[in-house]
Amino acid sequence: MPNFHPKPEDHPLIRSSEMSSLYKEVIKCNICPRIVDFRTKIANEKRKQFMEWSYWGKPIPGYGDTKASLLLVGLAPAAHGGNRTARVFTGDKSADFLIKCLYKEGLANQPNSDSLNDGLKFNNIFMTPVLKCVPPQDKPTAQELANCSNFFSREMELLKNVKVILALGKIGFDGCLKYFKKDFHFKMKDYPFGHDKSYILPNGKILWGSYHPSPRNVNTGIMNIEMMRSLLKKIKRKIN
Repeated sequence: MPNFHPKPEDHPLIRSSEMSSLYKEVIKCNICPRIVDFRTKIANEKRKQFMEWSYWGKPIPGYGDTKASLLLVGLAPAAHGGNRTARVFTGDKSADFLIKCLYKEGLANQPNSDSLNDGLKFNNIFMTPVLKCVPPQDKPTAQELANCSNFFSREMELLKNVKVILALGKIGFDGCLKYFKKDFHFKMKDYPFGHDKSYILPNGKILWGSYHPSPRNVNTGIMNIEMMRSLLKKIKRKIN
């Protein structure tokens, strides 16, 4: 049964976890006026096929195993995906692609991600977006990313077992670099983004780049299931 009316108490990482106090703060954030207006407008107007839903319409917490070795980092929730369902990579085409690949590689217990109560569980994975709200045209400003970076930094501090970070798209990749740059003062140009490009960071963690599994990339052949599964296989070998 779909979660037509997602509420904070429905989200496991808000209800009880080491992330609880952080995510209670995250979902109350209204610091970016342009984004707040947009996410609220989407939640009120809805999409025809989701009229029965009460859209979440707030910032999105991360999801998964907080003790995980693998962290997946995306850009932001989708307008009618996470902004509706309250969970990252849930209820949109990018989610359909990604979760199917994770399932085929034994990293998720099911091939679909539809709602908070659909039973999805990850195997040694946590996922979160660098930007917690949906931005207009999926294009955040530099200031909006900076405003949200504090939440991402605090997540990273709590995710103590992460060995590999898979960044889905350049903005997520750069967000990770900026976080680590505060401690290690390297030059970002020395870590160019590319699909299946990986780097050992000064702290020993591995940052791995991937094209984003967006409908645009999938429909144009920039990304396909074989590419993603091949990448996930390499990451599994590295973690193990």
